[in-house]
Amino acid sequence: MVCDICGKEGARIRYVTRSYGQGENLLIIENIPLVSCPHCGESYFTADTLHEIERIKLHRQSFASKRQVAIAEFA
Repeated sequence: MVCDICGKEGARIRYVTRSYGQGENLLIIENIPLVSCPHCGESYFTADTLHEIERIKLHRQSFASKRQVAIAEFA
């Protein structure tokens, strides 16, 4: 895959988890494809991925399942 930032071949897709909101409005989205380039060190979401994230956030009741989440503080 070609990196959109530096234009070099070799970018890879990694899958990440991101959280949006907080408290009662917390939404965690798992397995989001993230483009990562070993040449320039940049990581980014494609426009299609960003649109899908927004769609999931907008229709969260249709996509999300409720789970208990443990929270730890980095000390």
